[in-house]
Amino acid sequence: MTTASRAVASPRVVCIQDFRPLARRRLPKVVFDYLDGGAEGEVTLRENCRVFEDVTLRPRHAVAVSQCDLRTRVLGLDLALPFLLAPVGYSRLMHPGGEVAAAHAAGAVGTAYILSTISGHRLEDVKAASSGPVFYQLYLMGGRGAAEASIERARIAGFSALVVTIDTAVAGVRERDVRNGMKELISGTLFAKLPFLPQVLAKPGWLANFLVDGGVRPLPNVVVPGQGPMPLVDIGAALAAATVTWADLRWIRAAWRGPIVIKGVLTADDARHALDAGAEAIVVSNHGGRQLDGVSPSLRALPEVVAAVNGRAEVLMDGGIRRGADVVKAICLGARAVLCGRAYAYGLAAAGPAGVARALEILRVDLERTLRLLGCPSIAALDKSYVNLPDWARH
Repeated sequence: MTTASRAVASPRVVCIQDFRPLARRRLPKVVFDYLDGGAEGEVTLRENCRVFEDVTLRPRHAVAVSQCDLRTRVLGLDLALPFLLAPVGYSRLMHPGGEVAAAHAAGAVGTAYILSTISGHRLEDVKAASSGPVFYQLYLMGGRGAAEASIERARIAGFSALVVTIDTAVAGVRERDVRNGMKELISGTLFAKLPFLPQVLAKPGWLANFLVDGGVRPLPNVVVPGQGPMPLVDIGAALAAATVTWADLRWIRAAWRGPIVIKGVLTADDARHALDAGAEAIVVSNHGGRQLDGVSPSLRALPEVVAAVNGRAEVLMDGGIRRGADVVKAICLGARAVLCGRAYAYGLAAAGPAGVARALEILRVDLERTLRLLGCPSIAALDKSYVNLPDWARH
């Protein structure tokens, strides 16, 4: 066992939440808050996790479950686990391994990894690191030419699906990032950086790794024609200039012949638009509470979207997953599978590749134990009969 593995072994790390103080200790405040924080008052950020308390479980006791089948199928792909690793922008800030480490860990447990456009590693390297399926999450940063080039690279590299995020007309105001000087530290002058440097200098281990890794790199998967890779500067401005509309789905569909997933759906109306645009899957998501604050937590929005889709596409859910019971509740409310973002990113930030592997193992063991205690033999057997539904879930 490596030093990193020992650092996140039991009893030091027993649940996903145990990674959080370890990540806080290792990262500069600006990087930890980028991972940990949400938009504005962080109401939706908190509700994404709390809302699972509204749904209680209905176990079937005195049932012998000799084996639990955790497998599911997403977009025709056989996954060993009903959770995928969600896109987490510029994971390389949290650990030099970043997206490559996360993709490798996902493949090792037989599930899929979704790579953010805002990645520190080349999409080809991320795909090569995983023995499982990898999806590419698309922003239109850098314009249509840059997007078409990255789509073609993803096709050639063997990515399994394209995930189009629709909830970033502008970047949400993440007040922690503003206070910590994220923009100044990434792209400001030395004079602008000075007030914010002490938090970085206070974490010499992280800083040494960051500098050895090359510091703030340009975005290797956003190559602007005639200009080269886009610098990691004001992502907010880049997103505001790259709003995805339903009309864009026509040329995106022409450029990408594989499955398209629409991420960021919270209402029946948007679910129907996604179906009209030819989406094979829809992700119910509020961007981890990082965009518009005060919207429905993802679990609460899930039943409305499931009812509107009515089996015409697969429905996934993203937001607030921290335990196996959370995965079970989302599936009972109609999700085919869930996406986990912070759950593995805290592990990455705490201990690099060993932290991601440990986070996924915690979720797997937790999920299997929950199924056994429910008296349920498989993910496929889960349905509403295993939960008490609150009023908001009765669609």
